[in-house]
Amino acid sequence: MDKLKKIYSKNKEVIDYLFWGVVAFVLYMFIYWIFTSKMGMREVVATFFDNVIVIIFTFITNKLFVFRSKAGSFKGLVREFVSFVAARIFTFILNELIVWVGCDLLGYNTQSYHLPFINDGMIVQFIAQAVVIITNYVLSKLVVFRKKKTPVADDVPNTPEGTASDGTVSDGTQVTGEDKAEA
Repeated sequence: MDKLKKIYSKNKEVIDYLFWGVVAFVLYMFIYWIFTSKMGMREVVATFFDNVIVIIFTFITNKLFVFRSKAGSFKGLVREFVSFVAARIFTFILNELIVWVGCDLLGYNTQSYHLPFINDGMIVQFIAQAVVIITNYVLSKLVVFRKKKTPVADDVPNTPEGTASDGTVSDGTQVTGEDKAEA
């Protein structure tokens, strides 16, 4: 059990992303199935509406449970949401392209079956979702929820070397006004 805890704590972000990614994938596929099989929507139209719903769901789960982002302000929250939606629009276009090529150009659509109980349109969606999930993780980690670098003491301008702007030295001691003048 300790080994599992150690593995989880070492890879927490990736494991959490995969968990919530699986939840989003199941939600995505279920909504897609409802839209195409029960409501008769075309694959590309169903994919559009499906993406809108799942994008909102994944923003919330990625922000709160995966990357544990603390925007710090309303402006920061808006920046995260806009960049998240922009990244998802990119992967949405990628998803639509894969579905269009697979279903419309190659003919692997909801009307054809090569596996029992799973139409070919679903197989195309599985492939599209694998590509999209990987791309979304990379964009979320490197662009949307990237960790802000905090300046180290040596990078703070107008302070004595090794002294932070609040007057503390890298060992945590306080620098007095006389010490600052001498430095």
